[in-house]
Amino acid sequence: MFILSEIEDTVKVEPNDFRKDNHIAITDVLNEKYANKIVQEVGLCICVYDILHASDGFILYGDGCSYIKVLFRVVVFRPFVGEILTGKIKSCSPRGVRVTMGFFDDIHIPGAALQAGSEFDPAEQVWVWNYDGEKLFMDIDEPIRFRVLREFFTDTTPTVLPASGSQQRRQSIADTSANSDLVANSTKIPPYSLTCTIQEDGLGLLSWWGS
Repeated sequence: MFILSEIEDTVKVEPNDFRKDNHIAITDVLNEKYANKIVQEVGLCICVYDILHASDGFILYGDGCSYIKVLFRVVVFRPFVGEILTGKIKSCSPRGVRVTMGFFDDIHIPGAALQAGSEFDPAEQVWVWNYDGEKLFMDIDEPIRFRVLREFFTDTTPTVLPASGSQQRRQSIADTSANSDLVANSTKIPPYSLTCTIQEDGLGLLSWWGS
């Protein structure tokens, strides 16, 4: 579920942070830039784990900030395909069930990937598993165990419009962290999501299996 990923970047340390220990100053900048951000083909960055290498800082004329090239590792949430996880039901719709793990909500279990015999109850707005003559309701906030089927990365960052005569380019989410709220609200497509299943014995609501 959690892995360590190596990333290389150049950090900008403001003059006000020169009083800090160099390691702490670099870590603070990196956490501000990467923590709780999706990096394409990497996953959801949780926090900086350690710094493997940091170059000597250099200061640009007229800027006053120190620029340091850093190789570091981050703790990343990126379950592998086939991994079994436990979360809670966040919402239900005719399309399926949305699951949250508290820190990550873009987990979808399509209706076709629910237990055989499941159907959506429009009156209760939840899915119901019809099992052996009983109706087992999949209520909101119920703990649920599921298996990861697929992962999807989608570049949702806005395209930077080129100036006249210049070439168009696209920025990464990490590089546009200051605009992360705008990015999140500009599209309904999540930058990273999981499609999962409970169509196996032992999967589904924990209450079904007594665990």
